[in-house]
Amino acid sequence: QVQVVESGGGSVQAGGSLKLSCAVSGYNLSSCGMGWYRQAPGKERELVSVIDVDDRTVYIDSVKGRFTISLDNAKNILYLQMDSLKTVDTALYYCAPLRDCYSDSWRSGYWGQGTQVTVSS
Repeated sequence: QVQVVESGGGSVQAGGSLKLSCAVSGYNLSSCGMGWYRQAPGKERELVSVIDVDDRTVYIDSVKGRFTISLDNAKNILYLQMDSLKTVDTALYYCAPLRDCYSDSWRSGYWGQGTQVTVSS
């Protein structure tokens, strides 16, 4: 059974930085694409950033140039460096495989507890 621990969130002022971590056991993060997702109050969960098995990365337009996703294969930890944070980035952040990457070890619908990011003006 996969175990997921997201951490690194907190409360910062606009313009500040945070680095989120997603430590996983029971699933090889480098085996398939991984993503960071976020869910703001009253909104649906959205995919923020993706890293694939070739380390190619994708970002939604609103975070391009400010967020950086990376993967430490040796530690099996996914990161999200967030700079120049804005109030609209306030949300609960989660990591998870991309939709086509779920497996018996990490089943679709399983989410960690997330890590809260709160950005104040």
